Order: sequence, then C-alpha cells, then structure tokens
Amino acid sequence: MLTLTRKKDEAIIVDGNIEIKILDVQGDKVKIGISAPKEVSIYREEVYQKIEESNKKATLREQETLTKFKDLWKS
Repeated sequence: MLTLTRKKDEAIIVDGNIEIKILDVQGDKVKIGISAPKEVSIYREEVYQKIEESNKKATLREQETLTKFKDLWKS
C-alpha cells in the first residue's frame, strides 16, 4: 500500500486519468473528490463488499438452478 500525505486542495493522480482531491478536513473526517472517466466504477468499500456478496449469492443460485434443470432433463 502506498501511503501519501496530502493537504486540503492537493490531489493525487492515478493512471494519468483519475484525480483524487482532498476537498476538506474536519477532525477525523476527510472529504475527497474523485474525477475519473465514466467507464471507471467508484464505490465506497462497504457498498462494494455488499455488491460482491450479492454477486456471489446470485452465482450460487444460478448454479443451483442449472443443476436442477440438468437433473430434470436427465429424467
């Protein structure tokens, strides 16, 4: 992990086309702004984890459905 120190209004550039800018710092909270191309998905970590969990569950359900269909087809 790369660790950087930034002050308000300073930015970090990632891959030449993503800018992460420090907008405000108040106590233990930091407000950031992210500018990126539309095709780049940006999520808060907790939201991303829920999406991943949901995708895993959907995949399992799909596999169960396919297995049931194959069993019915064999009958």
